[in-house]
Amino acid sequence: MATTTTYVSGNGDNPRTLIVVFLRGGADGLNMVAPLQDAGYYKARPRIAIGEKAALRLDDFFGLNPILSGLEPAWKDGALGIVHAVGSEDQTRSHFEAQDLMEHGGEVAGGWLGRFLRYKDQPATSALAAIALGQALPESLRGAPAATALQSLRDFSLGKQSDGLRKGLARLYELQRGLLTHPARDTLNAIDRIEKLNATEYAASHGAEYSYDSFSRGLKQTAQLIKAKVGVEVVSIDLGGWDSHLNQGGIMDPRMRELSRGLNAFYQDMGKAMTHVSVVVMTEFGRRVAENSAFGTDHGRGSAMFVMGGGVTGGKVMGKWPTLKDEVLEGPGDLPVTTNYRDVLAPVLTRHGASDDWSRVFPQFDLQPMQI
Repeated sequence: MATTTTYVSGNGDNPRTLIVVFLRGGADGLNMVAPLQDAGYYKARPRIAIGEKAALRLDDFFGLNPILSGLEPAWKDGALGIVHAVGSEDQTRSHFEAQDLMEHGGEVAGGWLGRFLRYKDQPATSALAAIALGQALPESLRGAPAATALQSLRDFSLGKQSDGLRKGLARLYELQRGLLTHPARDTLNAIDRIEKLNATEYAASHGAEYSYDSFSRGLKQTAQLIKAKVGVEVVSIDLGGWDSHLNQGGIMDPRMRELSRGLNAFYQDMGKAMTHVSVVVMTEFGRRVAENSAFGTDHGRGSAMFVMGGGVTGGKVMGKWPTLKDEVLEGPGDLPVTTNYRDVLAPVLTRHGASDDWSRVFPQFDLQPMQI
């Protein structure tokens, strides 16, 4: 039986929702957003580089992998921005170490999303304020005042034939005046609303069609929750499987298709409501600039981040491009990190009510927020 892990409090609905998509395994930003005019790119990747004619032109320098064509509508609407050569200060090139550092927002306790929710101007305490679509709560949400890990909306339930139990719990907490009174009532109300959603088949808007893969299903449920106005402020979704040491096309291409299809359907489905939604796509590190003998790429440093939604200065690739000259590459031949991921997250969190005291969200870091 699927389990639901819940830490609850109480709060009202919030019209803004932040969705964080984590590409676990080290997504190759160089083949997702290719530097078409950098000669070093084709020199290092004679067999796996994205050709100029195949790429979807983003500007005079960068091109989008054609597999990610589903991102074009948001890009052309100015609702999608891309930051290249982005990453963290971690240099271990270890998935575990890099993910841990990035999700915690440094070598500190708790997760950056958890601290954001706890210290924002109006702390998020709704029973459904933060949702992780998966089996477990990600490290980024550790320390949140309210967070729920679930694989399906049907997990958020007291089970079949639970009317008696629910009524009993409601009467019990009506008599209470302690700290758990409001959280308990809020949770029971949330269960009622979710069960009503489950009673009918969700129909996407504006002709959007979601695929059947888990990533698209997660975004579909996210859209359903946002439209139902149950107070969802943060949603965390993982899309794994990006570790492409060999046969990179066979490993990365299917993942990119899932990412493209899912984000395209979600963007289309949300329509004007996208004004109140932000989607951040990030990964722990990029891949080595040079392809290896197995048509793959090894662990690297800099990669790309995508930010889609309301308030985004979209339609352009941002960040300082360091070039792919041999003398510029870092360590064994990696794209240097010229923008720290926190500097990309900061303006997004600001739009979602972050406190001005950034030392609470990203302690021990000299923040320099991007204009994105």
